[in-house]
Amino acid sequence: MMPLGYANVGEENTILRIGGSPETKQHLENLGFVAGGSVTIISEIGGNLIVNVKDSRVALSKELAQKVMV
Repeated sequence: MMPLGYANVGEENTILRIGGSPETKQHLENLGFVAGGSVTIISEIGGNLIVNVKDSRVALSKELAQKVMV
Protein backbone atom coordinates (compact mmCIF):
# COMPACT_ATOMS: atom_id res chain seq x y z
CA MET A 1 0.00 0.00 0.00
CA MET A 2 1.29 3.46 -0.96
CA PRO A 3 -0.05 7.00 -1.37
CA LEU A 4 -1.51 7.79 -4.79
CA GLY A 5 1.26 10.33 -5.42
CA TYR A 6 3.81 7.50 -5.73
CA ALA A 7 1.86 5.55 -8.38
CA ASN A 8 2.98 5.58 -12.02
CA VAL A 9 1.34 7.80 -14.63
CA GLY A 10 -1.02 5.80 -16.85
CA GLU A 11 -1.26 2.84 -14.50
CA GLU A 12 -4.69 1.85 -13.16
CA ASN A 13 -4.72 1.42 -9.38
CA THR A 14 -7.30 0.17 -6.91
CA ILE A 15 -8.13 2.49 -4.02
CA LEU A 16 -7.51 0.58 -0.79
CA ARG A 17 -8.14 3.23 1.86
CA ILE A 18 -8.90 6.94 2.29
CA GLY A 19 -7.16 8.72 5.16
CA GLY A 20 -7.41 12.11 6.79
CA SER A 21 -10.02 13.91 8.84
CA PRO A 22 -13.71 13.03 8.49
CA GLU A 23 -14.20 16.19 6.39
CA THR A 24 -11.34 15.23 4.07
CA LYS A 25 -12.65 11.68 3.69
CA GLN A 26 -16.13 12.98 2.86
CA HIS A 27 -14.74 15.46 0.31
CA LEU A 28 -12.74 12.74 -1.46
CA GLU A 29 -15.73 10.37 -1.43
CA ASN A 30 -17.87 13.11 -3.00
CA LEU A 31 -15.26 13.36 -5.78
CA GLY A 32 -15.55 9.60 -6.39
CA PHE A 33 -12.62 8.25 -4.37
CA VAL A 34 -14.06 5.22 -2.58
CA ALA A 35 -12.34 2.07 -1.34
CA GLY A 36 -12.44 -0.62 -4.00
CA GLY A 37 -12.75 1.89 -6.83
CA SER A 38 -10.15 2.40 -9.53
CA VAL A 39 -8.07 5.49 -10.23
CA THR A 40 -5.62 6.26 -13.03
CA ILE A 41 -3.09 9.11 -12.97
CA ILE A 42 -3.32 11.09 -16.21
CA SER A 43 -0.54 13.58 -15.48
CA GLU A 44 1.61 14.94 -12.65
CA ILE A 45 3.00 18.46 -12.33
CA GLY A 46 4.99 19.38 -9.24
CA GLY A 47 3.33 16.66 -7.17
CA ASN A 48 -0.18 17.79 -8.09
CA LEU A 49 -2.16 15.19 -10.03
CA ILE A 50 -4.79 14.97 -12.73
CA VAL A 51 -6.54 11.63 -12.26
CA ASN A 52 -9.33 9.68 -13.91
CA VAL A 53 -11.82 8.36 -11.37
CA LYS A 54 -15.35 7.11 -12.18
CA ASP A 55 -15.09 8.34 -15.80
CA SER A 56 -14.27 11.89 -14.67
CA ARG A 57 -11.03 13.83 -14.57
CA VAL A 58 -10.23 15.35 -11.19
CA ALA A 59 -7.33 17.56 -10.10
CA LEU A 60 -5.79 16.67 -6.73
CA SER A 61 -3.28 18.65 -4.72
CA LYS A 62 -0.16 16.90 -3.47
CA GLU A 63 -1.62 16.92 0.06
CA LEU A 64 -4.92 15.27 -0.93
CA ALA A 65 -3.13 12.70 -3.09
CA GLN A 66 -1.22 11.57 0.02
CA LYS A 67 -4.56 10.69 1.70
CA VAL A 68 -5.57 8.22 -1.04
CA MET A 69 -3.87 4.85 -0.50
CA VAL A 70 -3.53 2.46 -3.45
